[in-house]
Amino acid sequence: MKRKRIVLGGVFLLVPFLAGWLAADQMAHPPRRPLQDYHREFLADPAAHGVLLRPLTCADGTPCLVCEPAPHGALGKRGLVIREQLLQKGLTLVAPGSVVGTLVLVHGRRGRKEDYLLVAERFCAAGFRCILPDLPAHGEHQGETACFGVREGHLPAMVLQEAAAKFGFNPQPAGIMGMSMGGAVSVRALSQEGAPWRAAVLVSTFDSLDHVVRHQTAGWAGEALGSVWSRITGWFYQCQTDVAISAANSAALAPRLKCPVLVAHGTSDRVIPVECGRHLYEALPQGLEKRWVEIPGADHDNVLITDFPIYAEMAEWMLRHVPNP
Repeated sequence: MKRKRIVLGGVFLLVPFLAGWLAADQMAHPPRRPLQDYHREFLADPAAHGVLLRPLTCADGTPCLVCEPAPHGALGKRGLVIREQLLQKGLTLVAPGSVVGTLVLVHGRRGRKEDYLLVAERFCAAGFRCILPDLPAHGEHQGETACFGVREGHLPAMVLQEAAAKFGFNPQPAGIMGMSMGGAVSVRALSQEGAPWRAAVLVSTFDSLDHVVRHQTAGWAGEALGSVWSRITGWFYQCQTDVAISAANSAALAPRLKCPVLVAHGTSDRVIPVECGRHLYEALPQGLEKRWVEIPGADHDNVLITDFPIYAEMAEWMLRHVPNP
């Protein structure tokens, strides 16, 4: 009986370590999401969506898609909808097929560049060229580790410059949009010296990765065990990446931001709670032009596909701040 209790006690002690290692591995090395049927449909006929697609592999191996409005003013069904929504907001739009600036769209954890094709379709209809990169450990990127912006903050400006050089367009004016982990990458990109961005949209992202991990472990195991689990997860994550979870702190970087920022978050987000997005918004400089948007009832995975007109909100923000006056 004593031996059995010792064994059971040992198993009980090992469980948080095993759970922490698994959680850290999922964060550092997320399973790569394969191409979906709707990706293949779009890639097979981009003209039906009112866009022209051009692939690009950057000098460091980062794969990208450059998505531009189709010539001759062709529009897909989503493009028609968003242009009508923007006209109802009182905006004056350029003719379909025109380009008023470039946006870099940064996907989230377990995402890939093709996830943003339908997002790009809408922005292209509003007059933007869009660049969609794969982040390390995602899509076709050969990198194997995700660092939530700590090591990826240079990528958005890099892909903007390399795409402009490759395809012969002016890299300015430019804006950036990031969702979830991509929002953390975007904040890091925005905070860098000489950042080229005139406006930003951050969707369902966090103030600090610590906050998110504590929230998730507490939800699964309760406050006491969850606190232990989160610390173990952080230790294993640092062992695997040489990056401390505490380094992924967008709220600490927020005071450096200088361009207008829209922060949007679903009110029912169970992955990154709405207070994480709100804390990030509140950390932005007081004098900065900024906007907070709550998407009623939206969870993390459906935040862009509810009845709330989030695309019109994002496109309006970019149109008001990115193009040259």
